[in-house]
Amino acid sequence: MTNSLLSQIQSLGVVVDIDSMDHKAAKSLSVSTTFHSMTSNQAIVNGQLQVQWDASLEPLVSQYVQDAVIDISTEDGILEVLNLVTVLLASKVIPYLDKTGRVLVQTSPRTAYDKDATVAHAKALINEFGKHGISRRVEQDRVCIKIPITPQSILACKELEESGIRTLGTCLFSVPQAIAASQAGCLSISPYLNELRVHFPEGASSYIEYSDPVQQHPMSPIIYSIIQAFKERQTSTTVVPASIITVDEAVALARLRPHHLTISDRVLALLADAPGRSDDDLAAVIFKVTEEKSVFDADYLSNNAAALQIALSKDEETSRKIKEALEIFGRLEEESIQFLRKALSAHEA
Repeated sequence: MTNSLLSQIQSLGVVVDIDSMDHKAAKSLSVSTTFHSMTSNQAIVNGQLQVQWDASLEPLVSQYVQDAVIDISTEDGILEVLNLVTVLLASKVIPYLDKTGRVLVQTSPRTAYDKDATVAHAKALINEFGKHGISRRVEQDRVCIKIPITPQSILACKELEESGIRTLGTCLFSVPQAIAASQAGCLSISPYLNELRVHFPEGASSYIEYSDPVQQHPMSPIIYSIIQAFKERQTSTTVVPASIITVDEAVALARLRPHHLTISDRVLALLADAPGRSDDDLAAVIFKVTEEKSVFDADYLSNNAAALQIALSKDEETSRKIKEALEIFGRLEEESIQFLRKALSAHEA
């Protein structure tokens, strides 16, 4: 492996995941590096659905709909098709992952405030993976379900974990969400460095590119607090920061020494081409933890996650970010649904 900035980050003990369902990009990048897992969401599914539809997805999906006699006009029917598409896209990337790596897919944003619906969707995704030979057995666990952390869905995480289905807490912007996820037994959490809207044209103008993101980005000390809290408490839940836009942001997060980073194929390619930096540029940083001890010690799951509900109600900024992320993911999920209905209807005609 060449001494690239990417390999340098990995040499720090930070495991790198690929935040993409582009199997061609994964294959190309895997020549010079190793990824542990693949992460995805409704935005990633929507983008790759449209890119890969004609080349490979259309025949498989059309045949599935025909054989299973699925009514794509119903919500249950079209969501079953979308589950299939999600699994097919993930299955194309898994050959380029570490042998112990997982594919991670996300439950619907429409179920984020409904525990039972979140559990049902997670189990439906797991079942679909099983049909395609991707196991969730303990000895060969290749699947993890991403779940946006709300007071309702955190209880879904706990139920799923107790049933043997691994989960990752996402749409995560605060310490209480992170502690709640660890109390639920989540395999991992993904605190967002940047809020979701800055990745899209309508929110791009709100993005701030800091000259020194590790010191200047407002999420850096929050993510640091989470990492340190997990290490001090020796929790098994790993921290996998996400929503990285620039090379400097990836470096900044590496300096916080998380367990993993999940990075888009675009930024991974930039990191792979960038020369290594000095040891000082990648030195671990230390922040003063400003949260009260009670924030870390609270029981966020009891009484139907009442403490998490209270914490979020007092944190307007985190609540706004969660709400906007779910709205964006919901819009993109709906775009995928409409794309599939139109494409499949044209095939039937």
